[in-house]
Amino acid sequence: MNPYRKDFPIFDGNDVVYFDNAATTQRPRQVMEAMRAFNDTCNANPLRGLYQWSVEATEAYENARHTVAEFIGARWDCEIIFTRNTTESLNLVAYSYAMSRLEAGDEIVISILEHHSNILPWQMAARARGARLVYMECLPDGTLTEEEIRSKITDRAKIVAIGQVSNVMGVTNPVRLIADIAHEKGAVVVVDGAQSTPHMPVNVQDLGADFFAFSGHKLMGPMGIGVLYGRRDLLEEMPPFLTGGEMIEYVTRESATYAELPAKFEAGTVNAMGAVGLEAAIRYLQGVGFETVMKTEEALTARLIGGMRKIPHVTVYGQEDPARHCGIVTFNIEGCHPHDVSSVLDTERVDIRAGHHCAQPLMKWMGVGSTARASLYFYNTEEEVDRFLDVVSRVRGWLGYGD
Repeated sequence: MNPYRKDFPIFDGNDVVYFDNAATTQRPRQVMEAMRAFNDTCNANPLRGLYQWSVEATEAYENARHTVAEFIGARWDCEIIFTRNTTESLNLVAYSYAMSRLEAGDEIVISILEHHSNILPWQMAARARGARLVYMECLPDGTLTEEEIRSKITDRAKIVAIGQVSNVMGVTNPVRLIADIAHEKGAVVVVDGAQSTPHMPVNVQDLGADFFAFSGHKLMGPMGIGVLYGRRDLLEEMPPFLTGGEMIEYVTRESATYAELPAKFEAGTVNAMGAVGLEAAIRYLQGVGFETVMKTEEALTARLIGGMRKIPHVTVYGQEDPARHCGIVTFNIEGCHPHDVSSVLDTERVDIRAGHHCAQPLMKWMGVGSTARASLYFYNTEEEVDRFLDVVSRVRGWLGYGD
């Protein structure tokens, strides 16, 4: 039995096989206890009060920022901006950086693999500023080649936005190579780390990321808390994304001066309890260790993909090597709509995702309308994989096929 299962209350006495971790992970009791302790001992508005509870809330909030900075290798705590999620973080960059920098004829380069959250903000910015959106195309297994990268990142590129790990293919993109090429052309690099941060060590300096975004709920933290890392020099030059309380130094009837980083980008009452929960999730993840996370996921993914390749009429998308799926296995069953597959699995208490996975341009490129997706995390087990495979092997029969 997986030794970490006991830390997750949702699994206590529950026979559900939860294979939708790419969407949201489960939370260990250590995260919930940290949030409860904040609520029970210092639930006050941070940054505003001079009384003890407010001071303690501020300390807890800023300690969480420091933990995040260390976790992803930021040089300064002020380079960490707390947001609601990856989507808001990417929109912040699009609205604040892109809208103030792009000119007509400039190019924003992204890949066909991107989640909608890393497409729509750039579509908006390109339309508003007269810029052009350029797509890097991938090979059938999801790989981006150096030739394709170099052909698309030209002297006209001002922003290159790339997901570190695809939420459909599970492929890990060559972010460092992309960053080096982009920087040679004078472009800044925005990395969507939603699918990478929970599964592998991340260092924004090693990646060459100018901006990096991720969500708390995908690494065992609470919903409603996200992170944007930005290079300090870039953040200092950017205008605020939202305006209001706490992001100002002084306000007159006609104007205002803005606060220093990171407050400039954190208008209004902050999600201090969410930040505390995120910090606890990071500490828990560090306690498990990425070596354990990656080794466990690789073994489970190999077992799952190996089993699916033995089931007739099943197509698995992505690379041949299970170790290069980052725990994400996207598939279709011949003649069966993915929504039906998901519904059938649900009757057997097996939870997967079905649909376009917020990646419709990629679905169109793949030649499918939707797919089913099983996504694993280190707290999953071999027994769960075997249950999943057994149910998948019987789906066509349940849906009326003779074989």
